[in-house]
Amino acid sequence: MTSVEEVVGKIVASKVERQWGHVCDDVITLKTPPRLEFGDIAIECFNLARIVKTNPADIAKTLASLLTEDTAIIAKAVAMGPYVNLTLNAQFLFSAVVGTTLKKKAITGPAVMLEYLSPNTNKPLHLGHVRNGVLGVAVTNLLQWSGARVTTSCLINDRGIHICKSMLAWKLFGNGATPASTGKKGDHFVGEYYVLFAQKAKDDPSLEAQAQEMLARWEKGDPEIVALWKKMKTWVVDGFEETCNTLGFTFDVIYEESDTYRLGKDIIRKGLARGVFQKSDSGAVVYPLPEEEFGLNKDGSQKRVTLLRHDGTSVYITQDIGTAIKRAKDHNLDKSIYVVGDEQTYHFRVLFHILRALGYAWATQSYHLAYGMVLLPDGKMKSREGTVVDADDLVAEVVGYARAWVDEKWGKAIAPNEAARRAHVIGVGAIKFYLLNANPKNTIRFNPAASISFDGVTGPYCQYAYARAKSVLRKADGRVDMSSADISLLGDVLEERILAQQLVALPSCVETAAVAHDPSIVADAAYHVARALNQFYTSCPILAVESRLAAARLQLLTTAAESLKELLHLLGIGVLEEM
Repeated sequence: MTSVEEVVGKIVASKVERQWGHVCDDVITLKTPPRLEFGDIAIECFNLARIVKTNPADIAKTLASLLTEDTAIIAKAVAMGPYVNLTLNAQFLFSAVVGTTLKKKAITGPAVMLEYLSPNTNKPLHLGHVRNGVLGVAVTNLLQWSGARVTTSCLINDRGIHICKSMLAWKLFGNGATPASTGKKGDHFVGEYYVLFAQKAKDDPSLEAQAQEMLARWEKGDPEIVALWKKMKTWVVDGFEETCNTLGFTFDVIYEESDTYRLGKDIIRKGLARGVFQKSDSGAVVYPLPEEEFGLNKDGSQKRVTLLRHDGTSVYITQDIGTAIKRAKDHNLDKSIYVVGDEQTYHFRVLFHILRALGYAWATQSYHLAYGMVLLPDGKMKSREGTVVDADDLVAEVVGYARAWVDEKWGKAIAPNEAARRAHVIGVGAIKFYLLNANPKNTIRFNPAASISFDGVTGPYCQYAYARAKSVLRKADGRVDMSSADISLLGDVLEERILAQQLVALPSCVETAAVAHDPSIVADAAYHVARALNQFYTSCPILAVESRLAAARLQLLTTAAESLKELLHLLGIGVLEEM
């Protein structure tokens, strides 16, 4: 079904063409007015002004006059500076909104690989990983909604000196203990030895040299070290899978750094032969970064990136170049998205620039979805000291809050396994909403108790609004003749109009979020739909009014509830039919 915004956009375009002689369908910009009393839709005239060469405020005045001619759709058009605020005809508004929910588009868009999580196999997932994961899932959902063919991937960092530190600590101090013998999750078990290594190394500096020696033996294929590495990696990955299942993180493809770290060397050598790269005085292969994009060093010299050391060994960005090219070829990609913390922004700028210099057209569509840190109450998370907010502990704490609420509300009226299920949906939803409600670029401070609140801008508030609507629908089932619905009766009560106004903007809202890779836009929309639902519930009785109006209100309520459910699902958040 054609959306309200599409209908209005076509009307505006026809008026512009008639008045100024310009075809400009693609520059009609519709927005939600900053205050609902201004109207249902606002037309922004800045883009039109650039085309018709007229002051945007003058365009707004003329458009407002022209648009009042379409009274079947537009009840009122008021110019306000460079905007035209439209109040839609109630019959048109409610007829267009009722029964129309968000629908995923057909898969006709680009082939996208979205990489997220990228954990190290020396410690469990922490709160930073959780933010990474919920962003990855939500952006995947948004891209799929908009018609993209998305392949999700995870790069497991399973090699390097940090891995050897936990291996060495277990070998020296583990006394043969295993996750099974200690009753611990494998990732927690191995992570404790990573922390132990840091503690022991303070008193015994020789441990650092021993870890380097172990890394050298591993890279040479020493059977004893390789066997130990495989065993401990299995423990950790098994733990990761359990946590990912709890949080709903899934992957179509998993890469391991131990398989990819050799990639890129041949590509760099061929690039050197083609003149893309240079040899430094020391014999290393380097890439000079253009001044106009990357600036100069403090001493005025050109910035350079080392791609192969003088002895021919690779560096981290070399592996990334090789892995990016392999993924693009294996999956015929049009675009790659990397969900990685903002401390890696410069690295990805350089990576994408080098890939473009090598001639890969798809590199122009590579995108670093950078996100800010998640802080503890007392500052930045640190893993070596063992003060990290563990993902499993975080989930247990918030789900525990939710379980206490479920037990208090339902007591023995529901079975323990059902109580646990409800608590999980509420608790995990609370975590996800809290992390997604902020713009990804923002640094946030996570507050477990605040995230689980049923008041304010939270996941539980939205989930409760949905469950409340479903409760009304269950009570009305069989008591209201739905075939008698008269949509023309809607609109006389402000709360009906407010709810419809929120629903009108949802398609463009989700599209904007998908293009911007910003789930916070959807989280904000979900909260406002939930709030409008609650206001509607309070002010618009259903069973106490005559049948035609009751049925119309039930149809509006159904539309709003299903739209809210879909918004939450786009965020990776589940709902409950009863709360």
